[in-house]
Amino acid sequence: MPAYAIAHLQEAAPHPEIAEYIERVTGTFEPFGGRFLVHATEHEVKEGSWPGHVVVIGFPGITEARAWWDSPAYQEIAPLRSRHIDGDIILVDGVPADYDPATTARTIREAADAD
Repeated sequence: MPAYAIAHLQEAAPHPEIAEYIERVTGTFEPFGGRFLVHATEHEVKEGSWPGHVVVIGFPGITEARAWWDSPAYQEIAPLRSRHIDGDIILVDGVPADYDPATTARTIREAADAD
């Protein structure tokens, strides 16, 4: 099942360390089957507010996503970003190809009916 690293990063002033991080980050996740799905693109807010930038990196699974995050190669460059950009980063499982949201709705309906 696929997994994703999702970052919501705030605006930051240009800095050479940010450029170095961007130049090096791909080399840290490719060994784990990672690839950019969203990076350096505009987003359109439909509800609420979402200032800053969105980054999504896809992985074959959560094990690979965790291994990338914990890898010495990534941990070495992470401060180049974190010293200059505030943000939130999560690792999350995707859904299987046969995922049916009706099952989730049924579970919610049953829980609501039990109250």
